[in-house]
Amino acid sequence: VAIPGDMINYGVTKSANLAVSHGLAKRLAGTGVTVNAVLPGPTFTDGLENMLADAAAKAGRSTRDQADEFVKVLRPSSIIQRAAEVDEVANMVVYIASPLSSATSGAALRVDGGVVDTLV
Repeated sequence: VAIPGDMINYGVTKSANLAVSHGLAKRLAGTGVTVNAVLPGPTFTDGLENMLADAAAKAGRSTRDQADEFVKVLRPSSIIQRAAEVDEVANMVVYIASPLSSATSGAALRVDGGVVDTLV
């Protein structure tokens, strides 16, 4: 996982999460239970909005515009060049929890707008 230098703690916990989810998927093989990890990238949550509120006010822009600027400047590898919406992440969770994803197990499913700069 490609993790920015200022997010080492995040990278460690994300790696542990992936190891646990993949291990559980293998342990539950043949039971009909699937285990996957959803990996959201920068997402326009209440937390991000609160974090950016002061900077947005100083810049005279909306927190949404400030969030998109944050992604463009601090996560330039983003393909969508904006923060994801909560609904966009939720859509992946709904899919992976549904019978439509019955052949998906042990997967790391990104909803990161292309921030992670690797193919797999």
